[in-house]
Amino acid sequence: MADGPYRFQPGAGQFYFQNQTQQQQQTQQQQTQQQHQQASHHHQAHQRHLVRNGTSSPTGRLKFNPDTPSPSRSPPINQSPGVTSFGMYSQGHQGQPVMLNGAQGHQRFGMPMQKFQHPGQHPQHPQQQSQQQQQQQQQQQQQQQHHAPHSQSNSVLSHQQHSYSVGALSNAAAQHFTPSHLQNGASANIEDDVDEPMNEHWQQQLQLAAESRQANSPHYYARSVAQQTKGIQLSSHQNDSNENGTEERNRAVAVKETRRQDWMAIDFGGQGLRALSDGLFHYAFLDKLYLNHNKLKTLPRKIGQLKNLTHLDVSSNELTEIPEEIGMLTNLKRFLLFDNNLQTLPFEMGYLCELETLGVEGNPLNDVLKSRIMQEGTKALIKYLKEETPVPMPPSDRDWVVLDESGRGSSKNPHDKFTVLTYNTLCDRYATHQQYGYAPSKALAWELRRDLLLSEIRGQDADIVCLQEVDQGSYHGFFREQLAYNDYKGVYWPKGRAQGMNEEEAKVVDGCATFFKGSKFILLEKAMIHFGQTAVRRPDAKGQDDIYNRLWQKDNIAVVVYLENRMSGERIIVVNAHIYWDPAYKDVKLVQSAIMMEEVTQLAEKFIKIPACTDKTAFRFSEPEDETNNNENASPPTPVEPSPSVEYSSPSQIPTLVCGDFNSRPSSAVYNLLAHGRLEEEHPDLRNRLYGNLTRQGMTHPFTLKSAYSAIGELSFTNYTPGFTDVIDYIWYSSNLLQVTGLLGEVDKEYLQRVPGFPNYHFPSDHLALMAEFSVKNKKGKVVEVDFGPQRERDKDRSRG
Repeated sequence: MADGPYRFQPGAGQFYFQNQTQQQQQTQQQQTQQQHQQASHHHQAHQRHLVRNGTSSPTGRLKFNPDTPSPSRSPPINQSPGVTSFGMYSQGHQGQPVMLNGAQGHQRFGMPMQKFQHPGQHPQHPQQQSQQQQQQQQQQQQQQQHHAPHSQSNSVLSHQQHSYSVGALSNAAAQHFTPSHLQNGASANIEDDVDEPMNEHWQQQLQLAAESRQANSPHYYARSVAQQTKGIQLSSHQNDSNENGTEERNRAVAVKETRRQDWMAIDFGGQGLRALSDGLFHYAFLDKLYLNHNKLKTLPRKIGQLKNLTHLDVSSNELTEIPEEIGMLTNLKRFLLFDNNLQTLPFEMGYLCELETLGVEGNPLNDVLKSRIMQEGTKALIKYLKEETPVPMPPSDRDWVVLDESGRGSSKNPHDKFTVLTYNTLCDRYATHQQYGYAPSKALAWELRRDLLLSEIRGQDADIVCLQEVDQGSYHGFFREQLAYNDYKGVYWPKGRAQGMNEEEAKVVDGCATFFKGSKFILLEKAMIHFGQTAVRRPDAKGQDDIYNRLWQKDNIAVVVYLENRMSGERIIVVNAHIYWDPAYKDVKLVQSAIMMEEVTQLAEKFIKIPACTDKTAFRFSEPEDETNNNENASPPTPVEPSPSVEYSSPSQIPTLVCGDFNSRPSSAVYNLLAHGRLEEEHPDLRNRLYGNLTRQGMTHPFTLKSAYSAIGELSFTNYTPGFTDVIDYIWYSSNLLQVTGLLGEVDKEYLQRVPGFPNYHFPSDHLALMAEFSVKNKKGKVVEVDFGPQRERDKDRSRG
């Protein structure tokens, strides 16, 4: 065969394309096309050119290679057809979606292509290449989005070196290079969901991660904002024109307290920081903090002090864990953690109920957390962390603060001492996930919370207990029955709206409940004050629109009981109040408090007329006989004779307690009225509203009241939530008749460093229980002169002489 040396030989031999630019490729393609056209003119018929020894082939063909496979000849027994230089696995034949032995991709057979492009099975003519390049550019964008989630995963093909974002082959290459052809045995379908479309949650992750990786220059975000706002005048002083406006009387103070400067963000990005100064965490006003592209390995625990943050970026660091205090940042809306070394997230991140975007791409997160955010998004992951949060260690018990008042006229009679507890229980109807999104469902469940409430009431064992936000169903079906085992008797009234409801609907209406120890006190009288209804019945209410439009619509109440101490005979007025909550209705709060004190004064006028009690013996269950009772020599206990009832001539002489949730801070007008007994008629909280004589003549009451906790400067808070933490609950007492001997102290400060708000597994309400111990002061009666008879008259005469 004359053409034997060239039989089955490729037409042009093995040709290796060099790395060329796109412009050089197009030029070479045009030259090749022209050569083909010229060759068609000069060579009308195909001619075979035999190559002689020592001469070059005019066509560039090589001599016959004995290893050339033949379709009509079987390969040698000891040689596989796939291991020859012409075999499928030879590097000259591969399209190189996967290279062997670390060879770089796309350097041999096939047209050189851009990164992330998949080559076709065979080289094509230049006329088809331009169309193919357009298609490949479109495929490139799709493949980058499709394969990006796996770009960080090196679990399967981490030992391979190639220029693809994943180890899986393209559709075109997979038709030729099936899994059986891959020498390393890796399957082309690395993951089952490679061809499944990504959902919007993970697409957002990838997009934000790409943007974060581009922001690697120093102060990237600060420079971007400066560039965007270039030439734009900031509006930090736009409100100066209203400086003297009549509607903003306290505006200057409010502006200084809420915003002290014009900048609310700090950009430390791209600085190579390895540690953060503690001074940074004193800037509690910060709204945004950028710590991206640094070398931080940990975040300080003091990060929890920046509670106003809404944007925190710590991407591209070396973080291996997130501190538990991150749960204190409940205002966070965007938290970016891209490209760190995080394998898990703290359960405290479940407190971030406002979080909208959590960036975790580029972290080796465990499968449970990663699949949750990939499939369901940030909200689902945060909810999962919140609900799966283990019950933390309980705080240490609140200390009992002893106030040494000996030597100030305090009574030494133990029967003159008593304790009072006030507690807003957070009604089940108000404990919603919308209001308390940071609390796990189990911690919000009424069954758990009511048991915690009952346990705390029993544990404190106060003589008088004032509860607010107790619905009728819980009072009659739980608290009254359970507390009866602890010698408590109760008085309860629901809020005013329950009057127009049927029995079933009225069960969910909350009200105020007052309990007292039946063995220590006798109930003489009880009453309920409905602030709105009382206001409209006033003679001066006619023509006062604010009474009907603002006050009458609120159904807040106060429950009043008049008790007598069985042993000492002292009588006491106990007021259990719940004032309206909305900060926009400061005038309503003030008027409700004024009406309450007016009504208490009128009730006290009636109470002083109640006659003395004749039968003070408390009912007791018969006790079983024991060894002491069977012992004839044992002396019986000496009965204590009750003292007679104390008489009072004026309301101000009756010891009075005013307890409850006043929804007013110590700086409010409500606090001022109760503490000082008078408030001027034109107080700023009234806002020029008209409430009859209360605004024309001012507000007064005859009682000398003082906050029990003012002896220690009030607590740090009585209401604890992420959005509001302050003192709004009080125990007021008649400071001229009673004195404080002990108080229930603060909550464990260390415990609060990781808890953004109540309720939780240890505190069943967003309010704290307040408790105080009082003793009745000795009365200062008139000095009675002793009559010595005629001898005294003679002494007087001598003095005159």
